[in-house]
Amino acid sequence: MGIEAELASAYSKMGPMLLLRVQLPDRPGSLGAVATALGSVGADIHAVEIIDRGVDCAVDDFMLSLPQSVLPENLLSACAQVEGVKVLWVSRYHSDWGVESDIATLNRMASEPERAAQILTEESPIVFHSTWAVLVDVTAGKVLARSTLAPEIDGKDLSVFGTLETTYAAELEAGWQPGWGDTPIAAAPLPGGRAIVIGRNGGPAYLPVELVRLQHLATLAGAR
Repeated sequence: MGIEAELASAYSKMGPMLLLRVQLPDRPGSLGAVATALGSVGADIHAVEIIDRGVDCAVDDFMLSLPQSVLPENLLSACAQVEGVKVLWVSRYHSDWGVESDIATLNRMASEPERAAQILTEESPIVFHSTWAVLVDVTAGKVLARSTLAPEIDGKDLSVFGTLETTYAAELEAGWQPGWGDTPIAAAPLPGGRAIVIGRNGGPAYLPVELVRLQHLATLAGAR
């Protein structure tokens, strides 16, 4: 499915709230230029988060809404007007999710240390702009906690996630669960034979910097 089709599909499913991932040149003024371009087509930007930064480019997530009268394809046209900008991904974004930082999640984990791993599972879809998360007892082969939109999976079916002994990213092909499409996942082990798995229905793939953050949070959650 092309990016135009993904935009139209996402918009028709969820209404005006979108999460837009953009690659842009890492130079002064680029972020402002993208924000101005999106505003020119009526986008109301709720939040911007820098996801990754390389030698000459950055990856930013925009949480935004559009008036019902504005077609989502206009976002592509707007971004195309800014030199060096590429739209990587667009997805529906649940209006109740908001924006949660790693520090805020750590604070919650510290306030309830006995529930640290469960809290990380609940917050990971927000922190990592993902669709779902599950906490797995790797030895027993069962799910200990799951986020609201997580798949109903347990027992031997958990083998689809791999060994869950190291931190890694992978992509599950469409049909890995009945009715589920292609789903990039990221997994990280926790002490005590547990692991957390997060997934994004439809993409994009998890970046190396996101894996580092997930492993850091998982380690701290398991130590509490």
